[in-house]
Amino acid sequence: MVFAKSKKMLLVLLVAGALVFSLTIAVYADIIEPGSKEDPLATKSYVDSQLAKISGQGVQWQVADLLTGQQLIAEAGTELILRAGKAVIVDSTGNGIPDLTAGTNILAGKGLSLNHHILVPRADGRGIRATEKAVVMYKGGISVK
Repeated sequence: MVFAKSKKMLLVLLVAGALVFSLTIAVYADIIEPGSKEDPLATKSYVDSQLAKISGQGVQWQVADLLTGQQLIAEAGTELILRAGKAVIVDSTGNGIPDLTAGTNILAGKGLSLNHHILVPRADGRGIRATEKAVVMYKGGISVK
């Protein structure tokens, strides 16, 4: 009889514990407000824009018009395409700038071919100098001097 009572008491305690656990979960779920820091909401366009930033997509090509003698200095990862005019490579490091179209490296003072895709690897003063009026497409950060 004592054994039956303890079995019954154990069953009551288990049911009570399950009930308390369920209520705790339900109350906690009501406390977290949708859109709060604990449960943020995000629109599809926001998520897409963040993914585009991470993957490098969504960055638009822009155009810079350079006058003779002007320099376009690029930040790391900036892509350049000389569309019109003439320009030479500016590079105080002596390492050159990769020409992705030709699969070569263009050293300082060497001419840049029209419509060749070049990639500036580091933000260390590399870029191009227009030897005559030039039009350059770029994707990334630049400064014109």
